[in-house]
Amino acid sequence: MAKIDINNLKEYLKIAVKTISTRRIRSWLTTIGIVIGVFLIVSLLSLSQGLKNAVLQQLNMMGKDLITIMPGDITNVSSMMSGQKLTDADLKIIKETEGVDIIVAMDYTSVVARYDNQKKTVLIYGADWRNDLDIFKNDMGWSVSQGQWPSPGRAEVVVGSIVASDTFGGLRVGNEIVIKGRKFIVAGILNSVGSKQDDSMIGVDSNIFQSITGERNGAKMTMAKIEAGYSADFVAEKLKSNLNENRKRQIGQKENDSSYTVLTSATLSSIVGNVMGLIQAVIIGFASIAIVVGGIGIMNTMYTSVSERTKEIGIMKAIGAKNRTIITIFLIESGIFGMLGGVGGTLLGLIFAKTIEIYFQIHPLFYLRADVSPGLILFSLSFSFVIGCVSGYFPARAAAKLKPVDALRYE
Repeated sequence: MAKIDINNLKEYLKIAVKTISTRRIRSWLTTIGIVIGVFLIVSLLSLSQGLKNAVLQQLNMMGKDLITIMPGDITNVSSMMSGQKLTDADLKIIKETEGVDIIVAMDYTSVVARYDNQKKTVLIYGADWRNDLDIFKNDMGWSVSQGQWPSPGRAEVVVGSIVASDTFGGLRVGNEIVIKGRKFIVAGILNSVGSKQDDSMIGVDSNIFQSITGERNGAKMTMAKIEAGYSADFVAEKLKSNLNENRKRQIGQKENDSSYTVLTSATLSSIVGNVMGLIQAVIIGFASIAIVVGGIGIMNTMYTSVSERTKEIGIMKAIGAKNRTIITIFLIESGIFGMLGGVGGTLLGLIFAKTIEIYFQIHPLFYLRADVSPGLILFSLSFSFVIGCVSGYFPARAAAKLKPVDALRYE
């Protein structure tokens, strides 16, 4: 019996394929909606997941015992974009907060640099190479690919990977670079740290940074390393409380106002996960609309097919075909429409996602790798097939309900 059923299914499949192949233009037009929906799901979900993985990987490189402190409230865009800085008093409070081991004050600004008759605007940052280097290497995961780290107090710089490869193409260890009219020797070139901004920066000694930029007070952000035995959440709450309490005393700030953003590694990961999850949900929503529209197109095509093949259905029923047989043939046909749309959308999505990945490898605005999982491909194909079958069910049932006599008389 099983063998007969399989043989019957083969015959039904042949009939469905023959019908689709004789109406090629209509068949491709029918699948466009499914193709667009699956294309959006595969391409955008794979890219968004790849971006999420890249950001989380960079955060994980920073370790669990670092806390980032910035002026302004992260939930208030105007506050974060106002150009505020942490004051020297803020830095002192951070350093003296219970649970804080050491801090790295990060200050940076854009300047004009010159190398080999090329003038470019670059970001430079000041670092205390004597005290901060351990955190750069062991906690933030920064490493030198060529040369070495600069010596404290000397006119030496370390440059990001993009500075050496793109900004000043051909820049090598030992070359001379001029910043704000002052000559520096390139002591080292960093490995990529996974962020275009970081890879495009030049690091100088903090005292030299202050002298050439005039930025002598405060910092744009600070990273605090937690003492052993303290939890990140405890220290983060202490930092926020101490900083806001000091600000209240200074300017009479309202009790519920928040002038600082204090982020642990776990908090950053949670924010990234929530934002990317929301983006992915929106992508699925828009893609689902396209797929539903494609399903309606399949349903319309199947109703048209039923109308065109009324006599054929009548002949099949007159020679003994059961309602189940008619329904199966039409469901297979609509399922093929869905599967064709799924395959086409998946292929286009893969090509698009990989093209974007290659583009960002050549032009690294940020480092993006498309994360195309087998599960995503399987979901896209199966979902499109199911939508096709569901869309074809009502036309198939309408075809099965036709009476042989009426169908044979249909003109």
